[in-house]
Parts: sequence; structure tokens; C-alpha cells
Amino acid sequence: MKILCVIDSLGAGGAQRQIVQLAIGFKKRGHEVSFLTHHLLEFFKPQLEENSIPIKTIVEPNYFKRLFRIRKEVRNHNADVVLSFLEATNFMVTLAGIPAKPWKLVVGERNAKPQILKSLKLILFRNFHIFADKVIANSFHNVHLIRKVNPFTHSNKFKVIYNGLDLNEWQPRVSPEQISSSKKIMVASRHRKHKNLLGLVEAVNLLSKQEQEQLIIEWYGSKRDESFNEGLVKIKQYNLEHVFHFFDNTPNVLEKMQNADAIGLFSLYEGLPNSICEGMAVGKPIISTDVSDAKNLVTPQNGFLCDATSEKSIAYAISQFLRTDSNTLNKMGVKSRKIAEKLFDREKVINDYLEVFKKLK
Repeated sequence: MKILCVIDSLGAGGAQRQIVQLAIGFKKRGHEVSFLTHHLLEFFKPQLEENSIPIKTIVEPNYFKRLFRIRKEVRNHNADVVLSFLEATNFMVTLAGIPAKPWKLVVGERNAKPQILKSLKLILFRNFHIFADKVIANSFHNVHLIRKVNPFTHSNKFKVIYNGLDLNEWQPRVSPEQISSSKKIMVASRHRKHKNLLGLVEAVNLLSKQEQEQLIIEWYGSKRDESFNEGLVKIKQYNLEHVFHFFDNTPNVLEKMQNADAIGLFSLYEGLPNSICEGMAVGKPIISTDVSDAKNLVTPQNGFLCDATSEKSIAYAISQFLRTDSNTLNKMGVKSRKIAEKLFDREKVINDYLEVFKKLK
């Protein structure tokens, strides 16, 4: 097949990483693949060039001119399948196929923000899915939100395929674990209000002094907004500096996860959180708020679920984690890995996409 992949840029984002890995997988399976972007960010460009995947970038600040140029490029490409990611790009590529198109259009949905239910622009974008041949979301929760604002697109058009990971890279640590009296929760996330640092701080403050002495929280993430500063003030107010440790983004996130006792996510809302998928792949118990598809991924066999809006619920989940013995935590990590092998194997994910494309032809 001739496959055109379209996204806003090749910047260092989760959606960009996923579509680039898909494209490389398509190419290795013998398909003709190319890329179209409309912002000049090139973090993933070397990976595409290494795999001889051509890239065309349309830089046009005027939105209407950009729409026209993208339409022209897509219509002249003679692709069998066009795969687009992210809402604004999906909208532009969908418009390119109106009134008629010889290619099959697959749009990728990766946004589960509650704003989808309120924003007229975001609702408009989703209603144009009626013109797509398939809508692939990376969570069932995302599909649920879309169908709330767009009841006209038939349910058969939707399919959920989780994010893919290279499970040969994302593996449990093979070296013996260090014996420690404390337990470490690792959080990998930028600092935004909905990431709920304030709720986490309040929850830790509810723990007993003995539990606080046992607990280490390492948070890796840049792009800090005002909620981060508010969190620091609370941490100092509650004398929790020995619990919370903050670091910038690290290229060694795999190693940091392998060295943690659990992977944490305390957000108020999420799409499909990459850090949870990665944490499961490296064989760690998960402590997560009940967001997106968390109920499908985190069970009592491999982690601890809690309510993002309840500091007591978060505190209880952390307390349960601290009270769980190492042998049981190791068994929970083994269960996490098994779930990851079933749901996140990149080779399976690539095959799932290609199967969708073939059925559309």
C-alpha cells in the first residue's frame, strides 16, 4: 500500500512518537510510506530519514492558505490510505477529501480532555469524523467522549488500538533490586494543573509520620506552570521536602522506572498515559487515579486505583502500597508485564493498523 502519514509536526510529543514508529513499522513491512507536516519541528526527523521515509513540511502561517495547500498536497499524493493524528490535522485532512476522495482516510484520536464536551471548535472537529473511513482512538474513554458530541458517526467506524511499545527495550530490570527501608514512587509527567500535584501533596500530608518516612516520590518533568510553584509552597508548609524530589525530563526514563518500586499517575484527566503503559512494560505495580482506561489496565492484581478528586482516596492507595510486602509487589509487577505484552506490543499494534487499512481497501 501507499500510505501517507499526516501530523502537525515531528516534535518530541507522544502522538508524534507513535505515528513515527507506526510509519517505520509500515515501511519495514514493505509498504510505501511518506510524511506530511505543517510545523517545522524536527525531533523525530532523523528516525524517518534513517528509514528512507520522505517528509514534506508545509509552513504557512495563514490558516486558510494552509488548509488549501494541505488539501492540494493530500489530493495529489495518490495514496491508498491517509493516516492523520491530532484534532486540527484530522480536520484539515478530512476537508481535503470533500466532496469525494479515492483514498481511505483513517483519523487518529488521542485526546480525552473534558473540554471536548464544551468547546464548539473541538465538537466541530469531531463531527467531521462522519467523513472518515475509520476513527482509531488510543482509549475507550476517548471513543466515549467523541460519541457524546458526535452521535451521527456509526459505532462501526470506531476502533481502539492502544499505544505501542518496543517491549524488547521496555523490560523489567534483570539485576537484583537494592534492599531499602523506603519505597519509591516514580512519576513521569510535565507539570500542569490537571496533573494534580496539589492533590498528591495534600494526600501525602494525610499519611502518618511513619508512612511519610517510608515514602519517596520522584517526579520527572519540565514545562512547569504555576501549579508547580503552588505545590512547592504546600510541600514546604507541610515539611514534606524529604518525600518529594523533582527533576527535569530525563533521557534515562527507562532506567528511572526500573529503579522505582511503583509508577504513579495522579491526574484529574488523561488520554492514554504513556507513563503507565511504560511502567507496566518494565514490570512495576501502578498507582493511578481512575482516569481514561485505567480500570482496563490497573486491577488489584497489578496496582492501586484511586479517585483523583479525593485526597483521602489517593492517600489510601499510597498507604496500601506502603503496607504491601516486596514479594507481593514483585508479583504485581509480573502481572503488569503480562498485561503490557498483551496490549502494548508495538509489532502487534502495527499489524492491527495494517489490518484496518487492508479491510478498508
